[in-house]
Amino acid sequence: MALLVQKYGGTSVGSVERIHAVAERIGSYRDRGDQVVVVVSAMSGETNRLETLGHEVSEYPSAREMDVLLASGEQVSIALLSMALIDRGYKGCSFLADQVGIVTDANHRRARIQSIETRLLRKALEEERVPVIAGFQGIDEHGNLTTLGRGGSDTSAVAVAATLGADECQIFTDVDGVCTADPRIVSRAQRLDQITFEEMLELASLGSKILHPRSVEFAGKYQVPLRVLSSFEDGPGTLITKESSDMEQPIVSGVAHTRDEAKLTIAGVPDVPGVASKILSPVGHAGLEVDMIVQNTGADGLTDFTFTVKRDDYDRALGILDNVRETLGAREVSGDNRIAKVSVVGVGMRSHAGVAAKMFDALAAENINIQMISTSEIKISVVVAERYLELAVRAVHSAFELGEAPVDKDD
Repeated sequence: MALLVQKYGGTSVGSVERIHAVAERIGSYRDRGDQVVVVVSAMSGETNRLETLGHEVSEYPSAREMDVLLASGEQVSIALLSMALIDRGYKGCSFLADQVGIVTDANHRRARIQSIETRLLRKALEEERVPVIAGFQGIDEHGNLTTLGRGGSDTSAVAVAATLGADECQIFTDVDGVCTADPRIVSRAQRLDQITFEEMLELASLGSKILHPRSVEFAGKYQVPLRVLSSFEDGPGTLITKESSDMEQPIVSGVAHTRDEAKLTIAGVPDVPGVASKILSPVGHAGLEVDMIVQNTGADGLTDFTFTVKRDDYDRALGILDNVRETLGAREVSGDNRIAKVSVVGVGMRSHAGVAAKMFDALAAENINIQMISTSEIKISVVVAERYLELAVRAVHSAFELGEAPVDKDD
């Protein structure tokens, strides 16, 4: 008998039929003797509908009241799923965040979990109930309802699993696991049997939409085994766990990409100490996240400074840089919001040389120009023109032979 925390996303509970299918799946785990705690998202599209409704009522809605509004979507899901479980003879029991004591900070719309009170959950398990918890939400120390931000239900599930000491946290979604690349771009992408927390965190941060980065970070911190599974078909999914010496470590585990990128350059900046801070501090104070940074110094004592931001922040960042240009006496500001980032990730890079060269050769063979490069111990990212994104992903995926089906060691 195992203690499992299962999270079902919006697509998994997107209709009455899907809710019944999820109830059947949960029941199959209970029938084999497992204890199951369920965390559920709002039905697909519901959070977007509620957010639109809030902005129709108020141009600048209160963050507190928006949290109250958005959290109602999960309340519907947990009640419906509990009903479906009860109709099948299982003791489904819905719980809101305040009922199970999911305490967060007071940062509305993007709160962080601080603690979870497990007494009610453990009592429910002792009574052979199936707790069905509203994901995405919590309460602050003053009793105000908060939400964790988009993808927050993943984090809710991992936090509950960590607090209960669950054997596994299973994330059910509309894909059958973590693949070597986006199957919509690379038809030969392979499902990974397992991957490390570190690799998954990089992939999630670099554009993979399977898991929210905060949930992976939480799982790694508390060593909660994660498994990504399909709620539409049976299969082993992908296990995300800590790195161990007996794990087979491919050089590259996967290719990630994101179109949510824009590049800005401030050229002809005096090359003096502190200039980077003078450029980036105003950007940071505006709440804009900077990703990749490249600085080129010329022989004339001037430097060109280039960095990337999220595409939605492009116009704001461009306006900030115009002001910085006047302050620093720089020559010009330019930008490009039609770029994309392609990354390779793998813990095997630590012990293998030539990974970057192979990636760059693959792109060069397709006549794709690399505009920026960023590296860490287990990843290499490049910026390319957006029109080359899919070609670049396929070329890199092929270069590292990630489309080859794994060979059974017993064959």
